[in-house]
Amino acid sequence: MVSLDFPLRSLILLLLSPQLFSSLDTINPNQVFRDGDILISKNKTFAFGFFSPGSSLRRYVGIWYNKIPEKTFVWVANRDNPINNSSEALLINQSGNLVLYDESRKVEIWSTNASSNNSNIAQLLDSGNLVLMGQISQVVAWQSFDFPTDNFLPNMRIGLDLKTGLNRFITSWRSSDDPGTGKSVYRLDLSGPPQFVIYRGSTLVLRTMPWPWVWPSADDSSGMYKATFDNNKNEISQWFVMGDPSIKMRFQVDEMGSLKWLAWDDQSRQWKMFWSTLMDPCQHYGHCGSYARCTPGSRNAFECTCLTGYEPKSPRNWYLRNGSDGCVRKRNSSMCRKGERFVKESQVKLPDTLVAQAMMGLNSEQCEQKCMRNCSCSAYSAVYTSERGNVCLLWFGELMDIVTYTDWGLDLHVRVDSSVLEKNDDFFAKKGKLVIPLLSVGMVSVLVVAILCIQLFKRRKQKVHRDPRQHKRVSIILAALRCPKGISTTYDLQQGNSHVDLPVYDLRTIMEATNNFSSTNKLGQGGFGSVYKGQLPNGQEIAVKRLSKDSGQGPMQFTNEMMLIVRLQHKNLVKLLGCCIHKEEKMLVYEYLPNKSLDTFLFDQSRKLELDWRRRFEIIVGIARGMMYLHQDSRLKIIHRDLKASNVLLDATLNPKISDFGLAKIFDGEQSHGNTRRVVGTYGYMSPEYAIFGKFSTKSDVFSFGVLLLEIISGKRNNVDYLEDPSLNLIGHVWDLWKEEKALEIVEPSLEESLPSNEVLRCIHIGLLCVQEKAIDRPTISDVVFMLGSNTSLPPPKQPAFFLRTPSNVDRWIVGAKQCSVDEVSITLVRAR
Repeated sequence: MVSLDFPLRSLILLLLSPQLFSSLDTINPNQVFRDGDILISKNKTFAFGFFSPGSSLRRYVGIWYNKIPEKTFVWVANRDNPINNSSEALLINQSGNLVLYDESRKVEIWSTNASSNNSNIAQLLDSGNLVLMGQISQVVAWQSFDFPTDNFLPNMRIGLDLKTGLNRFITSWRSSDDPGTGKSVYRLDLSGPPQFVIYRGSTLVLRTMPWPWVWPSADDSSGMYKATFDNNKNEISQWFVMGDPSIKMRFQVDEMGSLKWLAWDDQSRQWKMFWSTLMDPCQHYGHCGSYARCTPGSRNAFECTCLTGYEPKSPRNWYLRNGSDGCVRKRNSSMCRKGERFVKESQVKLPDTLVAQAMMGLNSEQCEQKCMRNCSCSAYSAVYTSERGNVCLLWFGELMDIVTYTDWGLDLHVRVDSSVLEKNDDFFAKKGKLVIPLLSVGMVSVLVVAILCIQLFKRRKQKVHRDPRQHKRVSIILAALRCPKGISTTYDLQQGNSHVDLPVYDLRTIMEATNNFSSTNKLGQGGFGSVYKGQLPNGQEIAVKRLSKDSGQGPMQFTNEMMLIVRLQHKNLVKLLGCCIHKEEKMLVYEYLPNKSLDTFLFDQSRKLELDWRRRFEIIVGIARGMMYLHQDSRLKIIHRDLKASNVLLDATLNPKISDFGLAKIFDGEQSHGNTRRVVGTYGYMSPEYAIFGKFSTKSDVFSFGVLLLEIISGKRNNVDYLEDPSLNLIGHVWDLWKEEKALEIVEPSLEESLPSNEVLRCIHIGLLCVQEKAIDRPTISDVVFMLGSNTSLPPPKQPAFFLRTPSNVDRWIVGAKQCSVDEVSITLVRAR
């Protein structure tokens, strides 16, 4: 028999259920907030409650975007004090503080610890800020924006509150499953004039423009957002506001020390990375060392150049495109000599202010005089600010981390010995002021070329030409003007307005370096020809790629690779040092990488043990970054078309470098795809639309990357049979295991101990997204880089494209069996149907 008060008790229980909070944004003093309860801001943008990140079973209290399906957490209260049971509750205690309380142990886990007003309420604002304030006075006693975690949101300030002494900074999560305080921190640095920095542990990895701050797009013409920097009596901080409140934008620092600028895209329903420090090597602190400038997207072969009056500290490393040693003052020049001058470096990120001082009220002329009177002053910058008026920055020590830009920045005046400037003055600038106007451009060109031809002919007679380090810079125009045969020792590769000098080695030098192409020096062989190890007279080790005379694909690939790779500079791309052309002999000279190619590790039973999971993951990320440079960040948009394990080389520390650009295609502008009747590549790595219809795009490379990623995880080639189904390759096998939720079974057995299963599963997930059948479904390579470095949720993969290996199965994807090889060599021709 049911008692008469049952309906009343049911109503009371309903009112006290967790759903009570689902439409509210406030916790009042008389309420208890438990696991399952949710606060939602008035405009329903943000939510607050209990959650478990990734596959973690621990519970945290925090804030996330409410309407975004990819659950994105922007703040965590108890990030270093996770909850292990369900007896915790949030409430406002007698002193008016918001407290996370363990009822079973009767202890506080976390508290705002900022108030003595017992009438406070906690409210989640539309900005994503959780505030503790007086119920009547509305005075804010505490706010989550003052204690950020890894996200920098609109209207949030990062920096120092001079009134309270509170220093606000953001710190990375430890991992996608652990929001605890990580190693990377983005904070204000006050060791000199203010600047913002990112440290990873004790290592400085990034530094922003120092005060007086300038930020590109700070006054964004689209009105989408506005960035502001304050340096006044109340604040030293930065913040930004959105002109369009419907746009969701945030900055995030990750565990690798990268700062990412992310915006939510409603169409693709994912976070798009507008910019990241990973994309630009010039953002890496000290990339070019001291007294040097780094130019992002420079049309020069090397992004690092020495400041006027300075020269490379290590010419050898500089020649090999490694600028970390920086530059030193030129010989026979010194400080504090009569006649010193300042050379202006325009539109730059000012140097590290660790050795700088700021002086108020000095104009440009006074600032220059102040620097000139002090022998230790190496540079100055004079700027006018609306807050402080004239500001003079003086540097007393080495100039570190200078970046040159084209559309923003400040002027830096560098102190230079006048004797150096006199030596650098152009001859015609002083001697030929009356001659140059009388000569046409064509006449001057012929005159210069004629002089070069005569000089080279004399040097050849003196046999100076044999030294491979004395590369004469001669344009390919020499050939057009019929210079004596064999004179040119450098190709000037030209595209648009940019020139890249490629050193040319003579045949004798290469033969001596490789011991006459001895078989003991042979490193490997492919469709192009053979590769040999060599050593130049100066001790530098090289790898020589020799075109086989019988290769049908060689000449075209040789030219393509030479024109391409000499213009590409990235730490995850192999470096081309020069070439050798002598009659029928054609060779490319590369940096030597002692660990050869990735496949020699992955598929060798003894060497694969050297690749633990952390190393494999770093290789995956490195390859992805190299491909992102080709597709997006280089001056040219390049589709590799033959990405595979044997075309990824490993340096002495096992860092990956993509090689073999003989089959690559160059796109310009917005072009991202093309067609061909001549399908080239390697069976097992080609996307279906390319192999069958001859359609290639950046998504073709993404498919190849996906295959390579799965090979790295499994330690197995894609072109192998599986006992369960001999018709399946690696992709098909992984897909079957994924559907059965057994994907971890593909992992290389040697990696099973202490394997981060969540990270591995995420990589398998990304691999399957890359090999989806339709190109439109695959992510871009920049999406892949973002997914590898974040903990955001991923869309479910659709059925992949995988090729059946038995010709009798004609009802699935088929690649012409007679034209396609099934081993690890490149296809020279597959006819598209």
